[in-house]
Amino acid sequence: MYRVRVRSVPPVVLALRRFPNPRLTGIGAGLFAALTMFVLACVDRLLFDSSELVYGLLFLPVSALTALWVRPADLVTAPISVPIAFAVGVFPISGGSEGLGGQIMGLVTALAVHAGWLYGGTLVAGLIASVRKVRQMRARRRYVLAQGAKGSQGAKGSQGAKTPQGALGRGAAPGRAPRGAATASSTAKPVRAGAGTTAAARRPQRP
Repeated sequence: MYRVRVRSVPPVVLALRRFPNPRLTGIGAGLFAALTMFVLACVDRLLFDSSELVYGLLFLPVSALTALWVRPADLVTAPISVPIAFAVGVFPISGGSEGLGGQIMGLVTALAVHAGWLYGGTLVAGLIASVRKVRQMRARRRYVLAQGAKGSQGAKGSQGAKTPQGALGRGAAPGRAPRGAATASSTAKPVRAGAGTTAAARRPQRP
């Protein structure tokens, strides 16, 4: 008797499976990340006085969700849209002076100061996108191999079911008479019983 081992799923994995799993396009994932970071930056400015630590910590899970929720066809866009979202979100907490020039200088300064968080979030998004891409390629390869194995098995079964053509040409099929014998039997005339004795009796006997 073989015992089937049932692997217990960790509670963390079960909790993650309960979360929604949408499939966003590249543009949709970028808009999601940008709007989320902008709202979080506004909350950070109101509650935490534009804390760099809070903004950076919130940027990491947003980057991970962006890479997880983008559809497989647009995985390349995840590491690109995350830095753009970081720049959009850092604008409320940049602390620039009045005027367009002062706001731009404050934004550039904030990006330079928060470069560590920016690289960290981009790295997280790139790693998750790479892992998803590798898993997608492996699944596609397994699918192709499975389809090839099914095709080869079907071809072998069809070849075994076919009758060789040489066997039909070498010998006659069972239950059928040869073609020559059938022709000879059809051309031969039937001979009635007693026909030979009647002909011999009609002939006159010579003296």
